[in-house]
Amino acid sequence: MSNTLTGQINNIYEALDVVSRELTGMIPAVAKNVSAESAAIDQTVRIPVAPAASLVEIAPANVSPDSGGQVIGYKDMTISKSYAVPVAWTGEEQKSLEGRANNIMKDQFSQAFRAITNQVEADLCSLYIHGSRAYGTAGATPFSSSLEDAAQMKKILDDNGAPDDGMRSIVANTSAGVNLRSLAHLTANYSAGTTDTLRQGVLLPLFGMDVRESAGIKSHTKGTGTGYVVVAAGAAADQTTVSMDGGNSGTIKAGDIVTFGTGGGSGTGTDYDTKYVVASDGAAAAAKIITLGAPGLLVARVDDDACTVGSSYVANMAFHKNAIQLITRAPEMPQGGDSAEDVMLVTDPISGLTFQIVMYKQYRQVHFEVGLAWGYAAIKPEHISVLIG
Repeated sequence: MSNTLTGQINNIYEALDVVSRELTGMIPAVAKNVSAESAAIDQTVRIPVAPAASLVEIAPANVSPDSGGQVIGYKDMTISKSYAVPVAWTGEEQKSLEGRANNIMKDQFSQAFRAITNQVEADLCSLYIHGSRAYGTAGATPFSSSLEDAAQMKKILDDNGAPDDGMRSIVANTSAGVNLRSLAHLTANYSAGTTDTLRQGVLLPLFGMDVRESAGIKSHTKGTGTGYVVVAAGAAADQTTVSMDGGNSGTIKAGDIVTFGTGGGSGTGTDYDTKYVVASDGAAAAAKIITLGAPGLLVARVDDDACTVGSSYVANMAFHKNAIQLITRAPEMPQGGDSAEDVMLVTDPISGLTFQIVMYKQYRQVHFEVGLAWGYAAIKPEHISVLIG
């Protein structure tokens, strides 16, 4: 074995080449926050979020108006995870394999990259609970007969003001991908796909959104809440918190899809089919309040409007790139270094993840680690929607 990691470069990059072709559609679709890479584990990173603009009437005067000041909002996130995958070999193990050790080591590196990449992908997919609204039928795979599901995702993002600038994505599981491929009028588009189709989980562009596939899409199990109705005071349009009462039981939890029916109230709008995503664990016997993803209610709700929890579902997602932030960096070494013989950083050009490879020479064995530190957050719920499957 070589004295440094240089001798393992071919194995490392061959391993990355294998992993980069797995379906990790979320990682390339979200924003990479390089400004926060110096943060320590669990140190708060504050991401500025500009508020909505307000109109002012133009009134000619001899001095310029003192207006335009805003309170800039923010979302806090942390680098919350730091993990490594170890690979260890003894001299006797290498000798027993008669020259095949490098091939096996390549596979071990591949599995290491795969394990870390899949965990990052799964973490990003878990952010579906921060969606604003949802569309689809629980238990029914999207795109079964038409492109309406994609059109509805576009509508939610459009209605919520998400930029239509080529940085929107739909990330769905492979079952939805099968349905898309089965639509006859898409066959030619798919066959003519670019390398993105094969290498980044991009199926095809659709209504200004890159449709990507991911193996990390989550399945949501609904809460047990039943019998909840809106309190007498009601809830205003754009409100994200809704107080409940009634003969309720069970809990409504983050990720549940809720609708508001007329119940005993007349309501003030016609959005009784609108599906809202619950942003955090809420309504229970002691605290009958649910929090919806921003921008909240489309119309006001009134006394006794029923709140119904939808069924369990598969949480495909549609979002603008900048709505979800991912921070990644190499796990930090102590000042002055540790006992590592060599350290190397390798970047997967497809996912954009940069992995740290460390080699430790030990007593009659060598120990490698493939490591990554990362954090993730949904900073703009308005620009995230859930495609129910």
